[in-house]
Amino acid sequence: MWGTDDAMNSMWLVLGAAAAFAVAYRYYSAFLATKVAVLDNSLSTPAHRLRDGVDYHPTNKYVLFGHHFAAIAGPGPLIGPVLAAQWGYLPGYLWIIIGACLAGGVHDFITLWASVREDGMSLSKIARNNIGPLSGLVTSFATLFIVIAILSSVALVVVKALGHSSWGMFTIVVTIPAALLTGFWMYKVRPGKVGEATAIGVAIVFGGVFLGKPFADSAWGPTLAFREDTLKVMLPAYAVIASILPVWVLMCPRDYLSSYLKIGVIVVLAVGIFVAHPTLKMPATTYFTAGGGPNNSGAVWPFVCIVIMCGSLSGFHALIASGTTPKMLYRESDIRPIGYGAMVLEGFVALTALVAACALEPGDYFKINMPLDRGGNPAAYAALVEKAQAEHGWDLEAREFAVLEEGTQEQLAGRTGGAVTLAVGMAKVFSNLPGMKLVMAYWYHFVIMFEALFILTLLETGTRVARFVFQEAVAQFSAGRNGTANAGSDSEATRCEPAKSNKKLIGRNVNWTRNVVMSLLTCAAWGSLLYIGDISTLWRMLGIANQLLAAIALAVGTTYILKHATKRRYALCTFIPFVGVLVTVFVAGVLSIEGWWGEIAKIPAGQYTPVFLRQMMCALTGVLLILTCVITVDAARRWREMIRQPATAHGRSPTSPWQKSLDGHGMVIADLAVAVTEDGDGDGPAEAGRARRVMDRGQ
Repeated sequence: MWGTDDAMNSMWLVLGAAAAFAVAYRYYSAFLATKVAVLDNSLSTPAHRLRDGVDYHPTNKYVLFGHHFAAIAGPGPLIGPVLAAQWGYLPGYLWIIIGACLAGGVHDFITLWASVREDGMSLSKIARNNIGPLSGLVTSFATLFIVIAILSSVALVVVKALGHSSWGMFTIVVTIPAALLTGFWMYKVRPGKVGEATAIGVAIVFGGVFLGKPFADSAWGPTLAFREDTLKVMLPAYAVIASILPVWVLMCPRDYLSSYLKIGVIVVLAVGIFVAHPTLKMPATTYFTAGGGPNNSGAVWPFVCIVIMCGSLSGFHALIASGTTPKMLYRESDIRPIGYGAMVLEGFVALTALVAACALEPGDYFKINMPLDRGGNPAAYAALVEKAQAEHGWDLEAREFAVLEEGTQEQLAGRTGGAVTLAVGMAKVFSNLPGMKLVMAYWYHFVIMFEALFILTLLETGTRVARFVFQEAVAQFSAGRNGTANAGSDSEATRCEPAKSNKKLIGRNVNWTRNVVMSLLTCAAWGSLLYIGDISTLWRMLGIANQLLAAIALAVGTTYILKHATKRRYALCTFIPFVGVLVTVFVAGVLSIEGWWGEIAKIPAGQYTPVFLRQMMCALTGVLLILTCVITVDAARRWREMIRQPATAHGRSPTSPWQKSLDGHGMVIADLAVAVTEDGDGDGPAEAGRARRVMDRGQ
């Protein structure tokens, strides 16, 4: 009988996961840094060589960690584990630990390393340079499809969380002036004084948190209580502005400040789990492992790997690791804590979300996550209770539901999507701490705001990354017409081009018109999908698209390791996760297309929008599966070519244009110094010295 097994103390799950993450970071990330990537602080990063003050800007390690963590830790590590709790706590727990340590951390680390060595270029450009023009082109198309799917899906979550919530909106609005002041203080008023800027910004942010409730209760409260349709227009408009402004003005300091709030909440939740050590009411596995669950109708495999993305393995991280972060990295050694460290920290975030959801009574959990009928009645939940008792002997009657609604001061039945479930679960854990039971409503609304911050940082960063992909494609096309570049070619002419031709494509030349146009096109695309989408369809599409991108990034990473690592067998670090995720996501994609197409016949006549949405989901998923097949075949062709070639010491060092000239094609160090000096850096001798050290290692 389900639900009758011995209850599990949540503290053991937390301790086991913390130990696994600590061991993985201490040993596996060190292996990646010293053996696979051979990180070298003597090499100049793109943030220094291509500094333009807009996208390329050297950034303090801790500030950049905050930005990177805030950007990758969107709704995935919060919402995914909550939705996956329908299968029990064990499947999600195992996938989070195994995925984060052996797949997600490697995925993020290798992508960031490759992008830093490729002048901060995007994943599609890295694929073009290392696999071939076909993979570069296909990756560009796949990335744009995936970014649009991701942004529309996560934006819908924040719409559900902030709709009619003036408290949450007030706190979010306050983070904007806090970030602006922090950025100007850190970079203009008192350059380098990170501590002072942090103190000012954090004080303003937490002031907004504590003043949010009085504001919501005041006469001004209704001014920020926006309807969901209004938020669906406001979010794309905000993303346009955030993606156009220089990174140091709003995006980076805002993400940095919000990371304090995010990490602080997770630490408090972890402490709450240790102090209250709530018992997990959800069993280790449920009968939904065979399919038919309310959040996802699929079986536990492959869909647990689709529902839980961020927190284990997420392709979106590749967009950040080859988008904003490599353009701001101060030194190569920062790749380890930012690339791998942020991933395992996100895994811990996912674990706490899973614990919070599973600490709820199963009946309460399913009553929140079962949709209401047109009359506002929980008919679907009532049918579930009857079926679970009759067929499986599992009592799913709600036990604490009235207490939870009274404590949160909210109507909770039918609040699907995961955000409300997480907020209720976390508020319940917090309320078990001494003296906290009376402020349960405060904790609930605080967590809703906390979730919204996670998602907004992803929206602004994702839109900027999509703009990078657009701009690189346009710049590459223009360069090809003018004969100034031949990306993806391994000819001597390409490798020996001076760096100044590359800087026509990236860094130092800011085209504001192009920035505005590309940002508007990107936001219009995902904003349209946001307006017509629903959470059940978009979240599954998000998971499939996200993990397809992870498979693409791992294929590119495998190629990069084969080409540049000192030993080819190190490519197994990315190849093994690549095979696993490729098989998983293809099975999930085919099953989802079949399911969506079957739902169309069940939609009542005259409802054109749901029909169109499912048809579009089927088409997008099919296109993404085909594009991934093309990249996989092209990558396999490239792997075969490289494996057949004898291994050499050359070509395993950094691959930016000035570094490629060291591959034995005759450019002397003195000529290189002149070429770099002509770029206007003024540090030709220093670059030449670094180049000499690279060549000495290669020989």
